[in-house]
Amino acid sequence: MGPWSCKRFDRFMTLETISEHGCFGGTVGFYRHRSDANHCDMQFSVFVPAQAANGPVPALTYLAGLTCTEETFMIKAGAQRVAAELGIMLVAPDTSPRGESVPDDPDGAYDFGLGAGFYLNATEPPWSKHYHMYDYITKVLPAVLSKNFPLDVKRQGILGHSMGGHGALTIGLKNPDIYRSISAFAPICSPINCPWGQKALRNYLGPDESAWAEYDATELAKSLQFPPPSSILIDQGLADQFLEQELHPHLFEAACDANDIDLVLRRHEGYDHGYYFIASFMEDHLRHHASILQK
Repeated sequence: MGPWSCKRFDRFMTLETISEHGCFGGTVGFYRHRSDANHCDMQFSVFVPAQAANGPVPALTYLAGLTCTEETFMIKAGAQRVAAELGIMLVAPDTSPRGESVPDDPDGAYDFGLGAGFYLNATEPPWSKHYHMYDYITKVLPAVLSKNFPLDVKRQGILGHSMGGHGALTIGLKNPDIYRSISAFAPICSPINCPWGQKALRNYLGPDESAWAEYDATELAKSLQFPPPSSILIDQGLADQFLEQELHPHLFEAACDANDIDLVLRRHEGYDHGYYFIASFMEDHLRHHASILQK
């Protein structure tokens, strides 16, 4: 284990170490534990920087997109080098519950079911038993991290990509007491207005569209009584194949403008939806979070 003297969870829940690897003076680890919120085992990965040997460090939780797992970010995003410099812990949970008892899209589609939890709490059967990713991200995972890793719970940020960008925006906007900083890459900004979102929200939450707004970043931005305490950073590639039909950053931008929310939305020619785009601007996002979390 790493130099931070990792503690094991209490007798009601054990944290299993799958593997750990030295990385830029720190450690990348992959872990498994039982989640009562999702009624299944969940996996996540953590990069712990060397600075954690001297005490708790700030943390960024990264929410990945459709089809991804807890491995995707750690392998593809190229974030560890700068996180090691800044002394920031990186946390990457899986994108959905998994297991033999967890239902999946009956047609095997990639945009719903396994790998597509949409970071919400499902209310419709059969999804309502397992698909509680909102509670998992905001309650279960922080509790596991605080008991097992050198996390400074008062200095947490959240970021994500695509479906995970939707999750980062909605979770960050609704939980400023937990997440002091927010950013996203090519987020689904208004799921009630796109095919991906409409399919997920209808199946997970039912036909009553009034319930969907709780998980729509644009609708949340319209209704916030108090703006987030710090600016939100979004990067969007203009060669993104999903931009016109699925992402709608202009709707979120308009909502932020109307409600005095400090948004930095950067548009980039020639960049698509993939991890080459994410890796190109990851350092900017890490430094954006560090400028807020290290105050």
